[in-house]
Amino acid sequence: MTRRNLIVTGVAATAGVAVAARLADQYGLIPPDSGGIYGPGESLTYAAQRLLTGSSLAREFPTSKISKSPYANGKPPADEIFTREQANGFADWKLSLQGMVARPATYSLADLRALPARSQITQLACEEGWSYIAQWDGVPLSHVLNLAGVLPQAKYVVYGSIPIKRRRWDSLDLDEAMHPQTLITYGMNGVDLPVGHGGPLRLRVPRQLGYKSIKFMTTITVTDSLKGIGKGRGSSVADGTYSWYAGI
Repeated sequence: MTRRNLIVTGVAATAGVAVAARLADQYGLIPPDSGGIYGPGESLTYAAQRLLTGSSLAREFPTSKISKSPYANGKPPADEIFTREQANGFADWKLSLQGMVARPATYSLADLRALPARSQITQLACEEGWSYIAQWDGVPLSHVLNLAGVLPQAKYVVYGSIPIKRRRWDSLDLDEAMHPQTLITYGMNGVDLPVGHGGPLRLRVPRQLGYKSIKFMTTITVTDSLKGIGKGRGSSVADGTYSWYAGI
């Protein structure tokens, strides 16, 4: 490729991304991390996947495909609160739901287990290159949100882990939050969700990369804006180097 062709190709690509960003804005599909040099690309990725995949399902597998040794990435919290909860069998673990809902609520593990359950065998794919297939048991996030009564102006669902030194939090748009495969999981492969895999509660988002499936979940907040939460980019990892939308 000549230098001239390289320049023309680069200009065309840049123009194409800019046009795509304008189309994303037209459809209201601008992600919270749309600013900065990578912003147009983030908008293009998010808008394209939303328009092309819609409400499509992540692949579900037969039991024969369940991984024999699923990789437990990272270490459980070492703070006093988590250690005490674990010693008590997580009997006092609570999940609070607040924000733009008509009926805020707090759920124990027993409360969640009493709600209509869903079981699915899906793949957890990590951005680092590893993955595994497991059976996940829990209650659809959509069911809990419907019980709470999401207000019409709401746009996002923010969810976070137990308050430890480096608290993890993330968020989904309402489409992903209401998707039938987005689960508040309390079980894995027929047993209680192991601590190494985020027990006692983990949000499973099988249509996105693994870092969206936050472990040790304690909070859900429904909101119309992500501004003022962290750096306003939609998640603690997006405040660093990762994309807010991680569709696969």
